[in-house]
Amino acid sequence: MGWQDIVRKEPGKQVLLNGNEAMARGALESGVHFVSAYPGSPSSEVTDVLAQVSKNFNFYVEWSVNEIVALEGAAGASFTGLRALCSMKADGLNVAYDFLTSMNLGGCRGGLVLMVADDPFGHSSLKEYDSRFLAAAAWVPVLEPSTVQEARDMVKWAFTLSEQIKGPVIVRSVTRVSHSRGIVMLGDIEQTVQEADFKPTQQFHTFARFHQEARERLKRAEELFAVSPFNFSFGAEKADLTIFTCGTGWLYAKEAVATLQLEDQVKIVRLGTPFPLPKQFILNHLAGARQVVFVEETRPFLEEKVLALYALHNENLSQIKFYGKATGHVAGLRGPECGEMNTDIVREIMVELTGRPYHAPAVPLAKEEKKSLQALLPPRDYVLCPGCPHRASFWVVKSALALEGNNGIVTGDIGCYSMGAMETGFNLFNTLHCMGAGAGIAGGLSKLGPYGFKQPVVTLVGDSTFYHSVIPALINGRWNKANFLCIVLDNGVTAMTGHQPHPGSGKNAVGEEAEVISIEEVAKSLGFMVKVSDPFCYTEAIQDVLELIRLPGLKILILRQPCALVVGREQKRRKVIVRQELCRGDACGCMRFCTTVWGCPANVWDKKREAAAIDPAICVGCGVCIDLCPSGAIVWEGE
Repeated sequence: MGWQDIVRKEPGKQVLLNGNEAMARGALESGVHFVSAYPGSPSSEVTDVLAQVSKNFNFYVEWSVNEIVALEGAAGASFTGLRALCSMKADGLNVAYDFLTSMNLGGCRGGLVLMVADDPFGHSSLKEYDSRFLAAAAWVPVLEPSTVQEARDMVKWAFTLSEQIKGPVIVRSVTRVSHSRGIVMLGDIEQTVQEADFKPTQQFHTFARFHQEARERLKRAEELFAVSPFNFSFGAEKADLTIFTCGTGWLYAKEAVATLQLEDQVKIVRLGTPFPLPKQFILNHLAGARQVVFVEETRPFLEEKVLALYALHNENLSQIKFYGKATGHVAGLRGPECGEMNTDIVREIMVELTGRPYHAPAVPLAKEEKKSLQALLPPRDYVLCPGCPHRASFWVVKSALALEGNNGIVTGDIGCYSMGAMETGFNLFNTLHCMGAGAGIAGGLSKLGPYGFKQPVVTLVGDSTFYHSVIPALINGRWNKANFLCIVLDNGVTAMTGHQPHPGSGKNAVGEEAEVISIEEVAKSLGFMVKVSDPFCYTEAIQDVLELIRLPGLKILILRQPCALVVGREQKRRKVIVRQELCRGDACGCMRFCTTVWGCPANVWDKKREAAAIDPAICVGCGVCIDLCPSGAIVWEGE
């Protein structure tokens, strides 16, 4: 799929899009004027796509330094009457939450849509938040698409809804919607000319007295939800057994009921508007039910809301037995309130409640045969890309701390380098939490000398994270005379989420040249000792780490080497080979260091020759393994 499908002016045409592309198309059709975001999978493509087409339609797009700044900028656009979209992953909603809860009290003017992508099972996240709970606590209405088509439809409607209630609206996606592909029918692209206009008499304030106004906006949203086409029922009109579902749960429930041939016995109630609940719609479908099953991701949000509603109205309803995550009857793939749902999970509870037998389709292999074959598969761990500079940086820090000899503590952070907490990162990190937390934790640890804590402290942060949330912790550390080494892993891009630019990349969201905000200049302006080193020159880098650890105070070391994937696209490096006649194999004493410890995917073992080898298809020619090989068997080609 090219971005050309996103900009097609062919209403009624059907195209194949993924969920994020569909949401971008929904914003485009709504005549969006301002788009801001901080990249985070599974949300990144929404802004990536809109950035590519922004010049065609004359709207503004930016990658912001973090999520709260992104939402503040979008709100500013909304205050002038423009339509604004802000996107982020669930973790980012926490960062933006202070402003969200504040600005929602004062409301907005132009449509303000916040697209939040949750990540059940944590496919590309450290956490699997359910952002519906945060939305409810902030009193912000939530729409939840089940399909790629609905992703486009709901974003488009969300702008209208926001302007009708004069408050922000959240569209909650999940990985299986954002990254699935489906057929989308295109609508008209709105291109009305809109002037930004902030009248001097207008006021958007946050005071406690405005809480009631926020409540009134929720009531208005509930009225609109009551007649929304996104709420409907499927299957038996009157049924003892009813499934209440939302999001991806709708598709799993529909498939489970179909495979069990229960369409004439089971009713499925799909909620596209989980907050605020359309109460009368829910009560109408509770009437006559004897058993209710909840199917949703990740936590029992819908379940808790419906149970509370039932408790208030049960005198007018029959006795109902409820089954869901909160009751322990429906579990995700990781437990009662964890992990993704799937059709098998829904089908299992349906079989239990209805007694309808289910015979799985015949498969060529029996279960025992499958298990025996699976046992033969080699284990696969998380791995850094071939030539990733983070691998070298981890080895540098690991080696330096071993030489320093005082059991140094390493606090980590979020990004590709989160794998510093795993075997692929030499199990380096002692702590790993949210963006910027490593620097704050390091500062706290360094102040514990009076309590007997004497270990050196090192924190590793990414370059994008440095701009996002590390600077306040560094200022705090300098102000309070902290003593730790902050190592910035600078690979030039926000790599983990799709190589989006950041303030140090020299490009903006739409690819234009932008001023480089130098990490070292920022650090020097705050009064820190700063050194820049190359992790591929690992001997010198180890010495730099050792030198700075031993100096008092808060120091900053920048380990700078571009992302291997970026380098691979932009330039060719020299080829690395193994002179296998020099490789001593198992007799070396290195215990096959290049393949068992170093772990670069390009370092492989040649079983025939019983020697190390290089996979030329994936080697990017960083050359680090050349210096690490104790027998000198790994060399540059031609040497």
